[in-house]
Amino acid sequence: MTIPYYVSPEQVIADKAEFASKGIKRGRSVIVMSTESGVLFVADNPSRALHKIGEIYDRIGFAAVGKYNEFESLRVAGIRLADMRGFSYDRSDVTVRTIANAYAQTLGSIFIEASKPYEVEIAVAEVGANQESDQLYRISFDGSVHDETGYICMGGEFEKIAEAVKAEYRGGMSNQEALALALSVLTVEPESTKDAPAVKSPLGLEVALLDRTRSHRTFIRFNSNRIAEMTQ
Repeated sequence: MTIPYYVSPEQVIADKAEFASKGIKRGRSVIVMSTESGVLFVADNPSRALHKIGEIYDRIGFAAVGKYNEFESLRVAGIRLADMRGFSYDRSDVTVRTIANAYAQTLGSIFIEASKPYEVEIAVAEVGANQESDQLYRISFDGSVHDETGYICMGGEFEKIAEAVKAEYRGGMSNQEALALALSVLTVEPESTKDAPAVKSPLGLEVALLDRTRSHRTFIRFNSNRIAEMTQ
């Protein structure tokens, strides 16, 4: 007769958290910044097909780090939720807080109930009429929601990247200034590995903007030529 192997709930949760954290840190970094013109998304991503940044709804954007298949399924679910809510009620009823809460509940349930947690961290942002009304939320792998002010840093050595951004970030920055800051931080990212090397040129960036001057769909994805022009 074999003796059942017992693991305390505390140890199970700790092991899941460590597993998810390691997976996220292996991912390439993403920076989200509120600027004078809107909300700028900058991702260390050499792929032209597998996007880490996307549109959720009219004034709401999405960014993620970690396993692509996991955060892509969450992005699609967020779009469906926003579309259904906008269709059933009104487009103005679709808010980033609703999306963030839905992601938090989903990730929290997966973290507790599934044998393997999602190795993802998500940022959702809504652009406002002015910079003071921009809303940025970061949702962790365990469903924790963090209401951020000004900027969000995720993936890689995000603690050191966040410190570097904090030292240089200021309200009222232009898109070009914010992109230059993100590029300088990602270029000097410490402890880069063979799997996730530091960015060496604008060609390795994925950049998008929630443009507050637009009245309907505010999401704009920058092509390589636009990124090169902004970083000259």
